[in-house]
Amino acid sequence: MPNPIAHFDICVEDLPRARRFYQRVFGWTIEPWGPPDFFMIWAGAPHEPGAVHGSLSKRTEPRVNGDGHGWECSISVDDLGAIRAAILANGGKVVCDHGELVGVGKLFHFADPDGNVAVAIQYERRA
Repeated sequence: MPNPIAHFDICVEDLPRARRFYQRVFGWTIEPWGPPDFFMIWAGAPHEPGAVHGSLSKRTEPRVNGDGHGWECSISVDDLGAIRAAILANGGKVVCDHGELVGVGKLFHFADPDGNVAVAIQYERRA
């Protein structure tokens, strides 16, 4: 049996800016939790069993030449064009334009305002 994602963490320099970005672009619920500069992310129905969750935290190690602790994961979306527009409108950028994984879906890599790279993917609909 595969091991599912249990949690993810996004480390950023500017917490308010990152919080606005992920709330506006993906509609995630982001709530203060635990220590200062730490937020719980609900990327599904908050507090529901099986909901995917993560955290947003203050970066503790410096980024040198774009390297450093960040994150990368794939985020399933229904409309790549709408998400692309939302990313650009909220301070993100596309770092690798649309591609396709045959039999899987279309995707692109984007960077949030702190330079963390993730993937937006629109999976193919199966009959």
